[in-house]
Amino acid sequence: MFKLPNLPYAKTALAPFLSEEQMTYHYDKHHKAYIDNLNKFMETDASLKGKSLEEIVLSSSGGVFNNAAQAYNHTFFWFNMQAPGGSTKPSAALTAAITRDFGGMDQLKEKFVDGGVKTFGSGWIWLCADNAGKLSLVSTSNAQVPFTNNGPRPLMVADVWEHAYYIDYRNLRAKFLETFWTHVNWDFVNQNFESNKVRELTTSMKA
Repeated sequence: MFKLPNLPYAKTALAPFLSEEQMTYHYDKHHKAYIDNLNKFMETDASLKGKSLEEIVLSSSGGVFNNAAQAYNHTFFWFNMQAPGGSTKPSAALTAAITRDFGGMDQLKEKFVDGGVKTFGSGWIWLCADNAGKLSLVSTSNAQVPFTNNGPRPLMVADVWEHAYYIDYRNLRAKFLETFWTHVNWDFVNQNFESNKVRELTTSMKA
């Protein structure tokens, strides 16, 4: 069984970027629902027993995939943010890769925000890296993740489902994404870049 992971900060810590009301609605309602639904599937499907969250994402479809992937995506989203005043920054290696593949940090931010705004309907905008360390931006719809079908591993993500920002930003998705950029946990992103594996979040979610 999986559990709602503990946030790495208080639900008030990201304000004014995200209010306590927005965090409570998103984390306690939406994220918890995905985990509760996944656990219901696990009670009736013996093939899911003993698998990590990442293994379930890679091997499932339909409702199981939707809830497992959303549990993964939301956990990744919480962990790749930090409270205001964080001192982290991209590592020298990641900075060099950003310059090589996007032209610089300002250009990456512009393309990240633009990609998130243009993600149609509900979904996610990801900064990813392939096995050679080449960076790319990947927009996914609904519960989709970048790393299925041997896709790239995610380094950073912003949630562009309306429930992620509507209480605080209404329909101003671009403003939400621009402000998200000031709360990135670069230590988390740097670790993902340095690894050749998809980030394993299962240990933070085991009941």
